Amino acid sequence: MKKVFVVLCISAVISACGGSSKSGTSDSTATTTATDAGAARTVDTTQAGGKLIAKNDCLTCHKIDTKIIGPSYADVAAKYPATDANIDTLANKVINGGKGNWGETPMAGHPALSVNDAKTIVKYILSLKK
Repeated sequence: MKKVFVVLCISAVISACGGSSKSGTSDSTATTTATDAGAARTVDTTQAGGKLIAKNDCLTCHKIDTKIIGPSYADVAAKYPATDANIDTLANKVINGGKGNWGETPMAGHPALSVNDAKTIVKYILSLKK
């Protein structure tokens, strides 16, 4: 039984540290955000918003389809229509942080992020609406 447990743990570590794969001659990369083989959705790092998400610490607390510490990107996209007012409000929350809209866990601010980059991230997230 111990051997099975050790093998499963090693397999999990190897899978988690596997890195991104490239297919064909494409230069695109993607960051996997769900572990179910059939349901995995990824942050598209060929798009500007996806690149910024991957470059920053966003995926530590948020995933596309899964609530981690903060809401999933799909939940955010479902809650907020992609209006200029919502994009401005959400970009401000990305930069300054926030608390209360998704529970009591506060979101840390990202003051080093420019307003344009924050808006690019928000537009990308809102584009994920199903």
